[in-house]
Amino acid sequence: MYLRQVTVMLGLIVLCMVLLGAGFFSLTYRYQLQEIQSNLDRNAGLISNYASVAITEGSSLTDKDLVNYIQSVVLLTDTTVLVCTTDGTVVCAAGSNWNKELLSSGEVSVPEWAANQLLSGQAYSGMTTFDGIFNTRCYVTSERLSALALDPGSGELVAAGSPAGFLFVATDATAVVEFLESTFQLFLITAVVVLLITLIICSFTVQRMVEPLKSMCSFAHRFARGEVDVRITDDYKNRNDEIGELAAAFNAMADSLAQAEQKRSEFVANVSHELKTPMTTIAGFADGILDGTIPPEKERESLQVISSETRRLSRLVRRMLELSRLQSSERVAAQEQFDAKEILLRVLVSLETKITEKDLEVEAHLPDGPVMVWGDPDAVTQVCYNLLDNAVKFAAPRGLLTLKITAKGGKAYIAIGNQGETIPPEQLAHIFDRFHKADSSRSTHKDGVGLGLYIVKTLLNTYKEDITVTSENGFTEFTFTLSEV
Repeated sequence: MYLRQVTVMLGLIVLCMVLLGAGFFSLTYRYQLQEIQSNLDRNAGLISNYASVAITEGSSLTDKDLVNYIQSVVLLTDTTVLVCTTDGTVVCAAGSNWNKELLSSGEVSVPEWAANQLLSGQAYSGMTTFDGIFNTRCYVTSERLSALALDPGSGELVAAGSPAGFLFVATDATAVVEFLESTFQLFLITAVVVLLITLIICSFTVQRMVEPLKSMCSFAHRFARGEVDVRITDDYKNRNDEIGELAAAFNAMADSLAQAEQKRSEFVANVSHELKTPMTTIAGFADGILDGTIPPEKERESLQVISSETRRLSRLVRRMLELSRLQSSERVAAQEQFDAKEILLRVLVSLETKITEKDLEVEAHLPDGPVMVWGDPDAVTQVCYNLLDNAVKFAAPRGLLTLKITAKGGKAYIAIGNQGETIPPEQLAHIFDRFHKADSSRSTHKDGVGLGLYIVKTLLNTYKEDITVTSENGFTEFTFTLSEV
């Protein structure tokens, strides 16, 4: 990751430098060329106009006044001027950048292709040495020299007839090339310095990003090997960036998994305890009957205990299977409209026998009409049954059993209460835990397995509903919510 990030960053910087340099040098070269071309065209135009007037008046291309004029222009503009006939023979040369030895050795002509191009009516401009006539490569522009005549249509002087000769004006390109070379060297040095600075900064930045990831990877491997107490150190946890968020997320995940592992261990221990007690009882009474320790007159009573413990085991296994189904993906959270009041009353009727046995007084505060809510009727029926069954089971004989439904803020609040023993505050925080019972000895109310309220909580969480419990002065009340239609 370090090499990839550094390579990408440096590649982007180099690409930007190349594109920027290419654009800069292209723009600079074109600007310089346009400036030179403009100056050459202006100088060529001045000389061409003067020469054309002289030719019109009958002067030749070697006339002294024309030569003197050309010399003056050359001195003022630092250019080199060649005047030649239509066949390309140089008849006048002025300036410092032409090969004096070549011209003094005899008749010299400009390249044939240049003369032919001007004869065809096309102007020439470009960079050349004209086959050694110029000492260095020069920017060259050209003009045709012709006699002038008055145009009857426009009233202006225009070229008339065939050209009398050609004019070439050149300026040394060395200065421009040297300027571009110096600029390129400066740009190259700057680019190298920028790349070195970028490499240092990028290395430091990427290293600061990669090191925490390596450390977290080490923590993750240690956690996978079973070191569930390992956590990200404060060096990374307190960073206010994505690395800090990742460290916090890792620690949260580790805490969650540690809690899950602890709950799993507790679950296994609770299941073992719940299974061990009835199985020990069944085995003890069965062995007592078989070896004659229990007298025949008490065998029926012992068999009743065995039957009771067997049913308790059956209920425990059934509840655990039900709990497993609730926590798996097999259960689909159905949503439909139904009357919560009707379900509550139906469950109350189903428990009539148990209520009558304890001679409980039922006090109901229910709305006159139906209470339409959203949810799964079967799940809500099970919630009401578990809560009402618990309320009857733990109610004091001849005590009070209360039912209440109220509506507020789009929610239906269903409350089920009973008179009995007050649940201590320290017990209320764990009352919805698996296998939790109010007495630590687990001997009271052996019919229960400690999963009823946990199932209630799990069912309500499926529909994002809440349940609360209060217990004061011998009155305990469970209240859960359902969304109204």
